[in-house]
Amino acid sequence: MQLNLVKSKIHRAEVTDTSLNYEGSLAIDSEFMALANMRAYERILVGNMANGERFETYAIPAPAGSKVISLNGGTAHLGKRGDLVTIMSFAVVDEKEAEGWKPTVLVLGDANRKVIKVSGK
Repeated sequence: MQLNLVKSKIHRAEVTDTSLNYEGSLAIDSEFMALANMRAYERILVGNMANGERFETYAIPAPAGSKVISLNGGTAHLGKRGDLVTIMSFAVVDEKEAEGWKPTVLVLGDANRKVIKVSGK
């Protein structure tokens, strides 16, 4: 049996920008992506804590150190600057690998300027 488990999560990321005239995706500071063990173009699920919206898209790296979290394309309608979002990616693992599984979790604070915690690595 194979299971879909949370692989990576960035919690309490503050939306810094929206870009409706972009084809899609969520831009994430590449430093955050590395800390959270996320890859460029990886499928992600995003939950907006401000309005309850949930949507699936893919991650693209923003410049390292930029603190950018940008809703692009149609997802720009699902949030606004200042909204807090949770960004999750998933992995398909077999039952044996699932035993003791721990996702990498990055918690942000202070308008993305502070990494509060990284766990699970």
